[in-house]
Amino acid sequence: MLTRNPEFYRFSRDSGLSLNRMVNIMRRNAIEKLKEWKDGKSRKPLIIRGARQVGKTWLMQAFGEECYHDVITLNFDRDERLKEVFSSDISPGRLLADIEILSGKKINSGNTLLIFDEIQAVPRALTSLKYFNEEAPDIPIVAAGSLLGVALHAGTSFPVGKVSFLDLYPLSFAEFMDATGRLNLLEIALSEDKSERRLFKDRLLGCVKEYTLIGGMPKVVADYAENHDFDRAGDIQDEILSAYDQDISKHAPLSQVPRIRSVMESIPQQLSKENKKFFYGQIKSGARGKDYELALLWLSDCGLIHRVNRLNDITYPIKAYENPDAFKIYLCDVGLLSKMAGLDAGILLHGDGIFDEFKGALAEQYVLQELVANGDSPFYWSNVRGQSEVDFIIQRGADIIPIEVKSGINLKSKSLKFYMDRFRPRRAVRASAADHKVNPVEYADGCVAELIDAPLYAFLPELTIEGC
Repeated sequence: MLTRNPEFYRFSRDSGLSLNRMVNIMRRNAIEKLKEWKDGKSRKPLIIRGARQVGKTWLMQAFGEECYHDVITLNFDRDERLKEVFSSDISPGRLLADIEILSGKKINSGNTLLIFDEIQAVPRALTSLKYFNEEAPDIPIVAAGSLLGVALHAGTSFPVGKVSFLDLYPLSFAEFMDATGRLNLLEIALSEDKSERRLFKDRLLGCVKEYTLIGGMPKVVADYAENHDFDRAGDIQDEILSAYDQDISKHAPLSQVPRIRSVMESIPQQLSKENKKFFYGQIKSGARGKDYELALLWLSDCGLIHRVNRLNDITYPIKAYENPDAFKIYLCDVGLLSKMAGLDAGILLHGDGIFDEFKGALAEQYVLQELVANGDSPFYWSNVRGQSEVDFIIQRGADIIPIEVKSGINLKSKSLKFYMDRFRPRRAVRASAADHKVNPVEYADGCVAELIDAPLYAFLPELTIEGC
């Protein structure tokens, strides 16, 4: 017989911060996307995807507290009774009756948000979303699963076409600035008044450096916003990295565990090279791609890494010209990368350059993270000989935009010039520590393009071309 558990739908945080306090500290842009989903005419159950500890549970609960009269949270990883509930008949009518008994709450259509957390732990719960979509579309359901991608590759049935998705990443730089109480500086960074931006340049670059150390993992940011202590933040980052390692041990195929760990451990070394293309030989002498395909797939499915594939040609649409055999690997969070690399906060914060100590890897990781959080799918380009390389390539409408990342203020870039001469983009962006500047570029036929120098703290707006 099912019995009520008074702790069933209680939300808690290991950090000790109350939900209201967390909401005050962190305002995620994804909340607005959830509100759009809530008001959508053809609303389907929503699955939030993302790495463990990027804030999925917090986001769902904060959204529920703000937008619904009641919230009922089912954690499929913690509550063993849920396996029994979803083991047989998964019609919405029966499931809702059992959930009411477990939670001790009445489910009111449209006014009660159901949260299915760690849904991958009970595959039939994932399947049930199909029937909720078909038979009970008035019941709002938001689900999440840190290892959902892993579960699907293991053969879990998935309700194709019956659910919507929202990808969640670590806090962006803008969200970090908001969480740490510096919205006024952020407004200056994004202002069209470039003279005011130059006036606060040092402070803004200092914020970027700070973000590369703290990163965007919500628990780290929340603690830093409260205590402004890099050592405490580093301890929490260690806990997160340890939790990731435990996930590898617990959930990865036993034969793949050493390889997955080896790939993770190699990321700082891979990014410390001038040529940041991923080389299997840096994991282990004589290593081959086929030996690590599953390890890379597992890390990608978990959301722990971002894989950026090379483009064989710059032709629309660029997705059709990617080369999955040549790629770069970045971590999910720049703060965790700084921690793994053992970077000293004092050197990074007070040095004359910006990120120079790590071959520009932090600047690239930062730009990659901002692009992904912005909804872009970046690639990179290099010529056949590998003598010229452009860090990131994105597509906006019919435009293909190259992005070069510079760790300091030295803006010499033979590779970007070679790229522009060859592929003639309407716009190219060079993100660096230098001030904003628009450089006209005239091609041989007289057509004029723009090479825009954009400071790292405000490069995203420069990627929007009028008419795209």
